[in-house]
Parts: sequence; structure tokens; C-alpha cells
Amino acid sequence: MHYRRLGHSGLKVSEISLGAWITFGGQIDESTAISLIKEAFDQGINFFDNADMYANGQAELVMGKAISDMPREELVISSKVFWPTFKGPNGRGLSRKHITESIHASLKRLGTDYLDLYFCHRFDPDSPVEEVVRTMTDLIHQGKILYWGTSEWEASQVMQAYGVAREYGLIPPTMEQPQYNLFHRKRVEDTLMPVCRELGLGLTTFSPLYYGILSGKYNAGIPRGSRASLEDYGWIRDRITPERIEIVKQLSEVAHDLDITPAQLAIAWILRRKEVSSVITGATRLEQLDENLGASIAYEKLTELDIDRIFACLGNYQE
Repeated sequence: MHYRRLGHSGLKVSEISLGAWITFGGQIDESTAISLIKEAFDQGINFFDNADMYANGQAELVMGKAISDMPREELVISSKVFWPTFKGPNGRGLSRKHITESIHASLKRLGTDYLDLYFCHRFDPDSPVEEVVRTMTDLIHQGKILYWGTSEWEASQVMQAYGVAREYGLIPPTMEQPQYNLFHRKRVEDTLMPVCRELGLGLTTFSPLYYGILSGKYNAGIPRGSRASLEDYGWIRDRITPERIEIVKQLSEVAHDLDITPAQLAIAWILRRKEVSSVITGATRLEQLDENLGASIAYEKLTELDIDRIFACLGNYQE
């Protein structure tokens, strides 16, 4: 496993990390999730990503059980705040009240005294940016979080938060977490990456396989038992279009020529960007975890010619 600095901070995170979205507390059972976390750690992953709203808090509970007997000082644990988690008008957003109550609830579910990373899960137009930055700074001073960042914020919003922090002597964000993959790349590359380079922020990207589509498992249809076959995941089925599948089939040929899997190709393509501190992956079984981890080796195989072939497969398609 290779480790990268989180932006310009001194913290080092595994370039491939394991996330809890959709799977923990939902698609897979508790014992499987715990096994995945422990195996991931044994194979060098130190960054485990979560959020207070994943499976209505169950994802944090499961992760808390998994890390209860693991060396906390070797782990980088994250969570997020924004989406509704409590009843009433103050049960969502980035007000000081909701952030404060959410961090306490997340720490309790995870069974830890602090989070290494804490993300503002979306931008909140109803909460002043200064209030958000001051609250995050206070949480760092209280020792409840070590670094704070944003997720799916626009570049201008990230710059606003950074500017407020500098103006008032507060602690600026350290990282941003956007969706980034072969299909969804324009906004990240055109706006976020330049800002991250300028401000020294690290990117912890999610959905590297575009909801599993870039893995190639839907090339011949929707397999029984796959995520897209489940009743609650019609939004994934809607994304399995003929145009995307044709691109994935071409990418699969490139992967075959490199003796790697399409999933490894997709993750390796992201790892080539130095702005990326870690690629957050998901897994429902140990075989998927092993495959994803193989992307580190696949990345070392990629040549400029291979990158050109990948872009040729994509053509003009990008979101």
C-alpha cells in the first residue's frame, strides 16, 4: 500500500480507502462489514470513510464495532454532517447546533473520542460560512476532530470558506470529497483541482466505479443479486445506458491488454492524479476488496499510451 499526504497537511492516508456508503448497515450484514474492515486494515488501508446519514446511522455503528479492538492511533476515521438526522427544522444543515449535535452522535456510534476527518456533506446556503468555519475550528480546539473539509462543494464555495478562515484567524478546510471517475470528471478537473493545488487541499474521491458500472459487471445485462437488480436501486439502473455500456466494453479491452480488471483500470486512472490523496472504494465481499487493492499495482503499469487509449474510448463523453 502506498500512502499520500492529505493535501499539504502532515497526515498520510492510504491511496485506496474503504467507504461505508450503501454497503455498511444496508446491503451487507454486520459480520461481513466487520470482516472487510479488518482485512482492509491488514492489507494496509488506514482510511475508513463514513457519514452520519449512511443507513440512518447504522453504518457508523457497524464501523464502531469493527474498530473497537483495533489500534485507534493507526486509523484515519471520517464522518460527515449535513443531511437530516434529527427531527425538526434544526435537524439538518450546517448550523452550529446541528453540527455540534451530529458530531456527538457520530462519536457515540463509532465508539471513539475523536474523528480524524470531518466533512461538511454539502454546502448549506442557510448557514453563514463564518458560522461553519468557526464551529469546525472549535471542534478541532476541543479535540473532537483533527481536520475538517467539504464534500461536493463548488470550487467557489471552498475558496469562500478558506478565505473566511484566513480573514478571522480560523482553521481552513484541509480536504474536499467529490465524486470523480471516468464518466464524472469535468467539474472536478476544470474547477476543483486547480483550487486544491492553489490552497493545498487534498481530494478524497468517491464512486470510482460510477456505481459499479465501470467494473464491467453490467456489460451483458444486470446480473441477479447485483446492486442494480435490487428494488431500492432504480437510480443505478437508470444510469446503465447503452452509450455508457459501449464505452465500458471498450475500456474492458484496454484492461484485458494490461492484464488487469476494468475496475482496477478505473481506479488506477484516478490514482494518476497527484491532487488525489485517496480513492474511496466500496466492497461487498473480500474478493472485491482484493480486486480494488490491486489497482495500486495497476496504476504503476499505466503508460501515457494507455492513458491515450482510455481517453479514446471515452471520446467526447463526460459529465
